[in-house]
Amino acid sequence: MKTIRIFAAIILLLTGFSEMDAQTPQKTVPVKVYYFHSTHRCETCMAVEEVTKEALKQYFGDQIVLKSINSEEDKDNPIIKKFQVSGQTLLVLKGDKSEDLTNFAFMNARTNPDKLKAKIKETIDKM
Repeated sequence: MKTIRIFAAIILLLTGFSEMDAQTPQKTVPVKVYYFHSTHRCETCMAVEEVTKEALKQYFGDQIVLKSINSEEDKDNPIIKKFQVSGQTLLVLKGDKSEDLTNFAFMNARTNPDKLKAKIKETIDKM
């Protein structure tokens, strides 16, 4: 009989701990998307920014917003230094993970914007 009570007590304790774990809010790390550009920009540079904004709005609403940074005007930005940005760059960040979509973005922003949008969504979903 004593063994049954001990067993029952252990089950109650374990159940209580697992419920506490389920109620503990998980700290979510936000996804951040940055587009670094120069002051003078070509049509493709502007298309990368616009298509990225559209993709984020379409797939994620207001949860993820593109931060556009003029790297000539904001040379001391810590993100520029951390990722050694030296030109037009499209970065997706989540915690310590980063994905550079620059080449893909420049190849597709004007000629196949839906392909770029899908890549942005896929990249964020995998993070």
